[in-house]
Amino acid sequence: MKPTGTDPRILSIAAEVAKSPEQNVPVTLLKLKEIINNTPLGSSELKKIKQDIYCYDLIQYCLLVLSQDCSRIQGGWNTISQLTQILSHCCVGLEPGEDAEKFYNELLPSAAENFLVLGIQLQTCFINAAKAEEKDELLHFFHIVTDSLFWLVGGHVGLIQNVLHSDHFLHLLQADNVQIGSAVLMMLQNILQINSGDLLRIGERALHSILDEVIFKLFSTSSPLVRSTATKLLLLMAESHQEIFILLRQSACYKGLRRLLSKQEAGTEFSEELRQLVSLLSPTVYQEVEEQKLHQAACLIQAYWKGFQTRKRLKKLPSAVIALQRSFRSKRTKILLEINRKKEEEDLRLQLQLQRQRAMRLSRELRLSMLEIVHPGQVEKHNREMEEKSAVIIQKHWRGYRERKNFRQQRQSLTEYKAAVTLQRAALKFLAKCRKKKKLFAPWRGLQELTDARRVELKQQVDDYVRRHLGSPMPDVVSRELHAQAQERLQHYFMGRALEERAQQHREALMAQISTNAEQLMKAPSLKEAEGKEPELFLSRSRPVAAKAKQAHLTTLKHIQAPWWKKLGEESGDETDVLKDELSVELETLFISGTKAP
Repeated sequence: MKPTGTDPRILSIAAEVAKSPEQNVPVTLLKLKEIINNTPLGSSELKKIKQDIYCYDLIQYCLLVLSQDCSRIQGGWNTISQLTQILSHCCVGLEPGEDAEKFYNELLPSAAENFLVLGIQLQTCFINAAKAEEKDELLHFFHIVTDSLFWLVGGHVGLIQNVLHSDHFLHLLQADNVQIGSAVLMMLQNILQINSGDLLRIGERALHSILDEVIFKLFSTSSPLVRSTATKLLLLMAESHQEIFILLRQSACYKGLRRLLSKQEAGTEFSEELRQLVSLLSPTVYQEVEEQKLHQAACLIQAYWKGFQTRKRLKKLPSAVIALQRSFRSKRTKILLEINRKKEEEDLRLQLQLQRQRAMRLSRELRLSMLEIVHPGQVEKHNREMEEKSAVIIQKHWRGYRERKNFRQQRQSLTEYKAAVTLQRAALKFLAKCRKKKKLFAPWRGLQELTDARRVELKQQVDDYVRRHLGSPMPDVVSRELHAQAQERLQHYFMGRALEERAQQHREALMAQISTNAEQLMKAPSLKEAEGKEPELFLSRSRPVAAKAKQAHLTTLKHIQAPWWKKLGEESGDETDVLKDELSVELETLFISGTKAP
C-alpha cells in the first residue's frame, strides 16, 4: 500500500526509473543523494523520505544496480560508491512497517553481502592498477564502500554477525596490500567497538580464522599502521572477552605468542598497546583472570539462586495477599452483617414499640368512644365481656404456641418412627421374596428314612383310617394292579421333576447368557467405529433370530426408500413406525446377520 503525502521529488524519480532504460537507472538513482543531504539529519521529514524511498522500491533498485557488473554501469566506481552511501543512509533509521520481517531478514543481509563483494572487486582493481592516481582513486572508493558498510552495521547491530561470518569479509581480511589491510582492520576494530558480543556467536572456525589473520598481519608486515591496528584489535578482543583471552593463553595454535610479542621493537607508536597486550598474556594476569572468572561464576550462581528464591517468594506472594484479602473481607463482611443485624433488631424493636403504642392508644380511644356510646348501667357488663374476649384470645394464642412447641419437639421422633416403619416394611418384603424364591427353586432332597417308631405310628394311622372308612372288599389282583399303577405314576412324576429341573437350569443359563450378551452389546461400538473382527463377535447362533433381524432390517429399508406420497396416510401409531422405533437400537448396535462361524 503506497503512503499518502509522498514527496513529489521521490515520485518523479520513481517514475523516471520505471520509464528510463536500464543503463540510465544508476544515474537517476543518484538524485536521491541530493534529497537526503538537503534534509536535516534526524528529522521526521527525513524518516518520511526514507519510508517513501522504500515503499516505491528504490532501495531494491539500488541493490540490483550494485549486483551488476561495474563496467556496464555509467560512471563506474564513482556511481557505485555514491549508491552505497545512498543505500546505507536510507536503510539506517528506516521503519519498514508491515514488511519488517522481509526487510531485516532479506534486504539488509543482501546489502551487507553486496558491500563486501564490491570491496573484493575494488581490492582486485586496486592490485591490478598500474598508475598511482588510479590507485589513489580506487582506494578512495574502497574507503567509501567500507564506511558505508560500517554505517549500515552501526545502524543495524544484528548485521555484525552476518558480516563476521561471511567468507567475503575473510577474503578482504587476507589482503596482502598494506593500505587495503589497514582499512579492513580499522573497519573490524570499529565494528567490534560497537558490539563485540557477536564475535563469540560466529562459530569457532570463523573466530580462529579472524584471529589467525590479525596475528599474521601483526608479525608479517613492516607497516607501523597495520601493526598498530592489529595490536589494538588483539588487545580489544582479549580485554572484551575472557574466552578469547583464554584461547590466546592456552590454545596450542597460539603457543609462544607472548614470547614473540616481547621481542617486538620498543619505542614504536604502538609500544604502549603492545606492552599492555604482553602484560595481559602474562601468567599472573592469567591467574587473576581465572580468579575473576571463578568469582564471576560464583556471582552468577548466587544471582541465579537469589533470583530463584525471589521468584519463589513472589509466586507465594499472590496467594498470601489473596488469603489476607479474603480474611480481611470475611471479617469486614461479618462486622457489616453484625452491624446490619443490630440495626434491624433496633428498627424492629422501635417498630414493635410504636405498634404497641398505637394499639394502646387505639384501645383507649375505643374504650372512650364505647363509654360515650354505652349506657352507664351497661358499662360494667361491657367491661366483663371485653375481659372475657381478651382472655379467650390470650388462651388461644398460648395453646397454639404450646402445641407448636410440642410438635417441633416430637418432629424428630416422628421422622425416626416413619423411617423405621419404612425400613421394616422393605426388609419384610425382601425376606418374603427370598423365602418365596427359596421355596420355588428348592432342589428335591428325597424322602426321609422312616424309623421303626414312625412306621408303627403310620401303620396305626392307616388302620384307624381303614376302620373308619370301610369300603368294598378289593381282590388281591386289583390291589396289586393299583399298586403297580401308583408306582408307575410316582416314577413318572420323579422323572418329570428331573426334566423340569434340567429345563429350569437351562432357562437360567439362557437368561444369564442373554443378560451378558445384552451388556456386551450396550458397551460395544457402533458398526461405523468397529474395526477388524469385532463385528463377527456379535453374530447370533440362532437362525430364527438372524432371520427375524434380517426381515426387520429389510422392512425398515423399504419404508425409508418408499416415496413420500406413500407415507402421507400413515399415523404416528402405525405398525411401520412402531417397528422402526423398536428396531432403532437393533439397527445401530444389535443388528445380527447370518450365523457365527464355528
